[in-house]
Amino acid sequence: MKKQVIESFNQLSVAYENTVDHESPYNTHYERPAMMLELEKNLENYQILDAGCAAGWYTDALLKRGAAVTAIDISQSMVEAAKRRVGNKANILCHDLEQTLPFQNETFHIIISSLTLHYIKDWDSVFTEFKRVLKPNGILLFSVHHPFSDYTIFKSENYFSKEILTDQWTKAGKDIEVVFYRRPLHEIIQSTVNHFTLSSLIEPQPIPELKNINPKAYLTLSREPRFIMIKAVKNNK
Repeated sequence: MKKQVIESFNQLSVAYENTVDHESPYNTHYERPAMMLELEKNLENYQILDAGCAAGWYTDALLKRGAAVTAIDISQSMVEAAKRRVGNKANILCHDLEQTLPFQNETFHIIISSLTLHYIKDWDSVFTEFKRVLKPNGILLFSVHHPFSDYTIFKSENYFSKEILTDQWTKAGKDIEVVFYRRPLHEIIQSTVNHFTLSSLIEPQPIPELKNINPKAYLTLSREPRFIMIKAVKNNK
């Protein structure tokens, strides 16, 4: 599956670089505003890891708030797109989150991971590494597909199972298969609290501007969750 994820996102990198920032309301008017609302406006003196940076939107947004940013992604094409976006303002690496992170203990104040972890089967090793590289009282903020949404849309037979799902995305005129894991809510929460102290669980609402830009998307997202966000703090046990 990992190879398929890499191939899919290598293909998607052109769309992420050129169209997602303008044409994907689920990102621009839903997930991104909700995630950024959980962070301070001024991030000067913060070391932040963007874990699963894609084409670098979050990397750029965090830099604009004054943070020192390191970004990683499993797709080399996404890494190259992110570098084109921010130049040498951030340290951007191609790296697999399921492998040991190439950073010293207690390097980062914050780890942000946007819509990435549902491509990973086992979160225990990932969260172990996240905890290692976070400073004491450091923050983990991540978003994933909402399990109830995927359960409904894909007509899963058993909500409580962890399963691989395949979606068809049309981006920049190309149809691309994207595979990911759906897991029940209790597993998302338990995996988190096994390593961190839960701070917030966020089921976002679209920002009001979407109502005029895309009324259909606004109505859907106002009534049905698509993503879920978790904010957690490193405990020092």
